[in-house]
Amino acid sequence: MPDAAVEPGNAAARAAAEAAEEKSAFSHPAVEPDSTASYGDHPDQVIDFYVPRGPGGPGGAAPVVVVLHGGSWRAPYDRRHVSPFAGFLARRGFAVASVEYRRGAEGDGGAGEGGGRGAGEGRPLAGRWPDTFDDVAAALDALPALVRRHLPQADARRVVLAGHSAGGHLALWAAARHLLPADAPWRVDRPVPLRGVVALAPIADFGVAVDLDVCGGAVRQLMGEGALFAERRPYADPSLLLPTGIATTLVQGRADVDVPQAVAEAYADAAAKAGEVVGVTLLEGVGHYPLIDPAADACAVVAEEIAQLAW
Repeated sequence: MPDAAVEPGNAAARAAAEAAEEKSAFSHPAVEPDSTASYGDHPDQVIDFYVPRGPGGPGGAAPVVVVLHGGSWRAPYDRRHVSPFAGFLARRGFAVASVEYRRGAEGDGGAGEGGGRGAGEGRPLAGRWPDTFDDVAAALDALPALVRRHLPQADARRVVLAGHSAGGHLALWAAARHLLPADAPWRVDRPVPLRGVVALAPIADFGVAVDLDVCGGAVRQLMGEGALFAERRPYADPSLLLPTGIATTLVQGRADVDVPQAVAEAYADAAAKAGEVVGVTLLEGVGHYPLIDPAADACAVVAEEIAQLAW
């Protein structure tokens, strides 16, 4: 279906369009993976694998797209909602690894001691500190061996990280693990061997995201409040972990009311100040969800951005 155009500044129209886009994105039946593997003992420490089904690029083994789903790091949103997007990429000729990770749930402590303050009654907490980060790091560390086992037709040397919303944050963060503080448990000695990162409407700058109250305060729920937020931010905020030296593209809808384009632009500005060029593809009249909706034109744009880095 065509992406609806929305006049800038018309909040009611934008909200209505966003609701329609969300309904469309979530209307597709889940696409079952070809196989699933565990990278840890927790039920959420799993990766779904989709074999390539389309012609793909210019011959040779298919590149691997690692998908990190969004959902404000909150428990109700698991990898199944992004499975139609994973299936779409597989039909485009990519091998796909869709990563699940632990997320916050109501009453689970969220960001740790004091991490849920201000969360609001009945609202699921966002993320788990440090579990969410533990899982993404562990999944990527385990991925090469799992790809060889579950995607033998893929080229594990050509990997692109793709994440949407909170998953976009995690993709940018995972690509910057070599820049983490020396005492970070997730730090690696050298850059992760990636062809690139494509972050879709990412929560890429925690300062701006907090100022805009993105996703109902999800960043503070993930990180904690006050001194705790300040203490943890250097370990978690991608805008402070630059330059990565890894090709990075942000894809952002101009009509996104969930994660406004100001967040992506802040990350790109921070990268420029660090001496790194980050590509930003802005899509007119597009909100938050068409980027992962196989029925939307924006999703085809995302696939092309991935292909430019992968092949």
